[in-house]
This record gives sequence, structure tokens and C-alpha cells, in this order.
Amino acid sequence: MKQPVHSNDAPQAIGTYSQAMRSGDTLYMSGQIGLDPKTMQMVDGIDAQIVRVFDNLKAVAAAAGGSLDDAVRVTVYLTDLANFARVNEVMAEYFRQPYPARAAVGVASLPRGALVEIDAVLQLA
Repeated sequence: MKQPVHSNDAPQAIGTYSQAMRSGDTLYMSGQIGLDPKTMQMVDGIDAQIVRVFDNLKAVAAAAGGSLDDAVRVTVYLTDLANFARVNEVMAEYFRQPYPARAAVGVASLPRGALVEIDAVLQLA
């Protein structure tokens, strides 16, 4: 059985998707971009977008009763892979060891001109 998860502290879906879906103890989180949930506007610059993305993911995880410590898989999409080192630095502020499995993918573009998008899968207790 699947159950949608929603947080007012993360941007509203801008398409035909849910912020996350829970199936049993697994939470599948949709990709988050650097939208401010209050204004639905993109924050400026790669550093601000990376932080905003992780804050958005953190809010959705909390709405499901979990945290980013429950993440087992993270996928990072970047329009410029030169920003990958910065993602690593910021990610270390949001996750503890053992870190989740992760992939990083270079893409030509992202919704709303975002520079980074990140999705995650969490294993909830």
C-alpha cells in the first residue's frame, strides 16, 4: 500500500507527482530543486541551491517521521559537475556515517533553471 507524504516546509509539487510516497517502511522522495517553499522562487547561486535542496529533503523526511539519517540512496543531478565537490561539502553537514549509497549525474538542464536536483530513498523504522 502506498501513502503520499507532504510537508508545507518543502516546495509544493510543480507537476503530476507527490513530494514523496511511502510504501511499507520505504520512503521514495521526489527530486528537490532549490525552490524556497514560502515563495516558490529559486534561490540564487549554487551554494544556496544546494543548501535549499537538502533543507527541502529534510522537511519531507520529517513529514514521514524520518530524517536524512534514514537515507539509503541519494541521486544528485548537476548541470555542472564542477559543483560536485561543493555538494560533498554541504552533504557532510546533513548526513552522518554510514553515508547512503549515491550517484552523481551530469545533466544538460533541470526544471526552472535549477543548477542541482537531488532525490533520495529512505528506510524508515
